[in-house]
Amino acid sequence: MTKFYLLFLMAALSNTAFATQYQSPEDFIAEAFPNQVPAPQSFWITPTLKKTVATILQHKPGFMRTRYWQVADKTVWILHEIGKTQLITVGIVIQDNKIQTLKVLEFKESRGWEVKHSFFTDQFKSLGLKADNSLSQTIDGISGATLSVRALKKTAMLALFFNQQLNQ
Repeated sequence: MTKFYLLFLMAALSNTAFATQYQSPEDFIAEAFPNQVPAPQSFWITPTLKKTVATILQHKPGFMRTRYWQVADKTVWILHEIGKTQLITVGIVIQDNKIQTLKVLEFKESRGWEVKHSFFTDQFKSLGLKADNSLSQTIDGISGATLSVRALKKTAMLALFFNQQLNQ
C-alpha cells in the first residue's frame, strides 16, 4: 500500500515538477500600464472568426472568449497555448498594430524552456501581421524547442489578429 501511495504521489507531482511562473499576468499587465491598469475587456470569438483562429492555432480553439486590456492604441493579451503537452502562458503587448513586448509568463513543459529568454523573444519586437495572418518576419527557431517556438509564434499571430479585429 505504501509503495502504491508513493507511486501515485510521484505521478501527481511529475506534471507540476517543471511548472515555473516567471511573472504573474497581473504584474505583466501592470508593467505595460504603469500609470493605471485599465479594466479587462472580453474579446469574443464569433463563428465568423472561428475558422481563422483555428487556422492560426492549427487546431480548434479551446475557448470562446479571451480577456484583453486596452488604453488608446495599446492592448495587452494573456494567451495560453500547448507546447508539446502542457500550457505555455504568454503575455503580449501590442501598440500601433505591432508587437511591443512578448514574454513567457509561465512554462510547464520539461523541454523547450529556452523560449523564455530575451534572445528569443526579442525577435518578436516590432512584428506585425501580413495579409495571410502570418508574422511579418521569420522567427529563428531553437534546436530542441520546436514545439515551444511554434506555440509562441501562434500566440503572437493570434494576439495580432485579435488586435486587428478590434481596430476594424
